[in-house]
Amino acid sequence: MKRILVIAAHPDDELLGCGGTVIRHTDNGDEVRSIIVCEGESLRYKKEQYNQKDYTERAAKLMGVSQIYRLGYPDQRLDTISLVDLNISLEKIISDYCPQRIYIQHGGDLNRDHRIVFESANVALRPTAEFVEEIFAFYTVGSTELGYTMPFIPTYWVDITNQLERKIKAFECYISEIREYPHPRSSQSLRNLALFTGNQCCMEAAESFVTIRKIDR
Repeated sequence: MKRILVIAAHPDDELLGCGGTVIRHTDNGDEVRSIIVCEGESLRYKKEQYNQKDYTERAAKLMGVSQIYRLGYPDQRLDTISLVDLNISLEKIISDYCPQRIYIQHGGDLNRDHRIVFESANVALRPTAEFVEEIFAFYTVGSTELGYTMPFIPTYWVDITNQLERKIKAFECYISEIREYPHPRSSQSLRNLALFTGNQCCMEAAESFVTIRKIDR
């Protein structure tokens, strides 16, 4: 069993970016926990219009995630928060859990919160954390493809053929985020992306990642 940690800026990012891979980990007996940095509601939705906490818990249950850490920072306002405070929040969880493999946001995403989480996670996961073996950045549909400063060039593919439909079902827990096809955040678009990504490596369906660090000690 390995200890896996997903660090995401907003509710649903963890699912969009690596939901199938998370399910594959839990299918294999690994423990998966996730950190959701922002509350994900205050800017986009009216009070009590949606319940992101409930959606996140329902999706996590379907994926087999054992624990969710909610940091509760304001949505789309991470640039107003001291990076040191965010670093400390992440470092505390990481040092307590000691994950061996970590999935984080991609540093070139259009969304500024994603870029800040990428930067902070890399500080918290610097090589002095000797239990860390692998760090991968995931592709968040609707954001990564719109970023141009740091292109997403995958170096690692995970076969999610057997997990794809469960990923779609977990995504559909996020009622607030579902859009009509052909929007990238629709069920059919997520399925299309997984098939396209899998075909890159002669697999039926896959998720791809950028390798940030991989260490064999």
